Formats: sequence, C-alpha cells, structure tokens
Amino acid sequence: MHKNLTGRKRRKLRIRTKISGTGVRPRLTVFRSAKHIYAQVVDDVSGKTLASACTLSRDLKTTLGEDSKRDAATKVGALLAKICLEKKIDKVVFDRNGYLYHGRVKALADAAREAGLAF
Repeated sequence: MHKNLTGRKRRKLRIRTKISGTGVRPRLTVFRSAKHIYAQVVDDVSGKTLASACTLSRDLKTTLGEDSKRDAATKVGALLAKICLEKKIDKVVFDRNGYLYHGRVKALADAAREAGLAF
C-alpha cells in the first residue's frame, strides 16, 4: 500500500480486494460527502452502473426540504432499492467504501434492506 493514502482510502482498497459485484449479485457502493450521499449498484465484471440514486436525484430533490442528512440518506436507500427491484435486482453486495457502518451509511443500508434489497 502507498504511504500517502488517507485512512479511508486505505480501508477502501482493503475492502475492494475482498468484495466484487457480478451480474447476479452486483455491488451497492456508497459515497458520502459533507452535504450529500450517493449510492450506486455496479456490475464489476462488465464495468457498468446498473442503478444509482443520490440526494441530488430529480425524484428526491423536491421532497428533501429541511430533512436531516440521515433522513435524506434513508430516502436515498429506499429510492435505490425501488429502482433496483424495477430492474429485477434483488440481491446485492454492500460496499461501505471505507466509511464506518454508522450514521448515514447505516441509515441508507437499513432503508434499502427494508425496501426489499437482500444483503
């Protein structure tokens, strides 16, 4: 590993050596910025993004209003699960992308599970 990588990037690389998405079971990956949260379902074999959702999505942007960032993450998880189920994707591998499984990342994952995704 390179010395100049941050802690999260080092964890991300370590996680990605063990986790990979396939056509049957794609990878649900999360990116968290200071204001927004992004999630996408990726087939690593073909290198394609199958579904994505974020707090900037057209479907969510108007409904978020004064929601907390955690509530917004919950809505992103539910929207992503809905999109995946419409595309006949019901099983995924969760990639927390080096973030702690806590707060917004956990809220997104729990909402996706409740909406019907299995991981």
